[in-house]
Amino acid sequence: MGNTESVVVQKRLARFRPEERPLVEGVFDQLLGSAGGPPGAAGKTAAGRTITLEMLQSLMGSVAPDSMVRRLYQCMSSISAGLAAPTASGRTGGSGPSGVSREQLVVFLADTLRGTAEERAPLVLAMSQHAGGVAAGVTCEQVVAFLQDLISAVVQILVHRGRLQGWKPDRMSDTSLGVKLLAEQMCSELKPSDEGACDVPCLEDWIFRVPQVSQYLELLVAEGLSVSLSGRPAPTLLPPCRETPWQDLRCLLDLPTLMFLAPQLPDGCGAPWKLMFSTRLHGESFTRMMAGLMKRGPTLLLLKDTKGHVFGGFASHSWEVKPQFQGDSRCFLFTVSPKLRVYTATGYNQHFMYLNQNQQTMPNGLGMGGQHGYFGLWLDSDFGHGHSRARPKCTTYGSPQLSGEEDFTLDSMEVWAVGKPPEPAEGEEGGGKKSILDVDPEVQALMEITGKTLHSQGLREPENDQE
Repeated sequence: MGNTESVVVQKRLARFRPEERPLVEGVFDQLLGSAGGPPGAAGKTAAGRTITLEMLQSLMGSVAPDSMVRRLYQCMSSISAGLAAPTASGRTGGSGPSGVSREQLVVFLADTLRGTAEERAPLVLAMSQHAGGVAAGVTCEQVVAFLQDLISAVVQILVHRGRLQGWKPDRMSDTSLGVKLLAEQMCSELKPSDEGACDVPCLEDWIFRVPQVSQYLELLVAEGLSVSLSGRPAPTLLPPCRETPWQDLRCLLDLPTLMFLAPQLPDGCGAPWKLMFSTRLHGESFTRMMAGLMKRGPTLLLLKDTKGHVFGGFASHSWEVKPQFQGDSRCFLFTVSPKLRVYTATGYNQHFMYLNQNQQTMPNGLGMGGQHGYFGLWLDSDFGHGHSRARPKCTTYGSPQLSGEEDFTLDSMEVWAVGKPPEPAEGEEGGGKKSILDVDPEVQALMEITGKTLHSQGLREPENDQE
């Protein structure tokens, strides 16, 4: 950059490894080249060459909506001539309409890719003010609009870069609605002033508490400007999906909802997601649904009622048919629509999971949270009906009413296995001849569910280790 290079720029570049610095500095020349003009802009000095909005659009147009590219350009050009980050108003007298300088670009790259929450907050404020702002900050509505553009760009990157991990957006729910729901959820974590304004300290606190803001912004900048940094692999925002019959499915999930739900799962749920039950594929059968739950390990349940509400629960381990509660504090309930929220265990009781059938004295159905007759989520064994009774909140999960009405009618349902199945019981992997019940546990589960007596269980030869 020359001897006049700012000390601020030098410090920003020092955040990158020596082998990364040429990549960061090379983004400027890459943007100049994207305009298709003469190499190096002929006789102009480095100080006289700037990046225009059209150059940024040319390079990033395939991975980000135009509104997001304009926000990025506004942010870059708002960095002051002294190379400080944008101030609280976002208008700091930078290059503005005349273009973005090399120094401004380096500061922007360093703060988005290697910056702290304190350094990223003014950038987010400047990008949120794309459509105009207030003197002391931005409104929550402006932050939501910024987030919608940012999330849309991230989804576009996942699609265009082939990072869908087996998911098929054209066979899933509406992505545009999912973008709005995720943006609203992330914005709900903001703590604005009494006047409703979000200033730099407010945004700094928010960015610190909501890591997806930095994660999404970093992904957009790295992918959109082709900055591949060593030791910083692209984040995997979607869980892998395997063995799903997409041609016959219309999934209740969408990509932004997956981006939200996947990080909520506890450690140990890194296995590929596998669809175990869907009313669209398997019909409205409680028995078939139970076969998809039992001996599957951790599962995610998704329900949609006839009022259009989408909600569900995460079960931390395999379900068992029994008249007692089961599960642990890793379970949670959630809503997808009309709002995207997660409700975790309160510690008030341990009524995490309940599954029962063919009992005359106990409730028959599937429940999560609350108590008998007043579950946070309940699906009756007749399968078509359920309830979500929270007055005012579910004691187990602190959740409000999840469904459109307290007593709901089921429209559709899915069960996804999201973790490793349980290890076989001791002796099940012996070398002796196996029963069909061992070979296909689903057959055994179905027989148990329907109340059939497993007569062969007591007639088997003892295992070698039990002799």
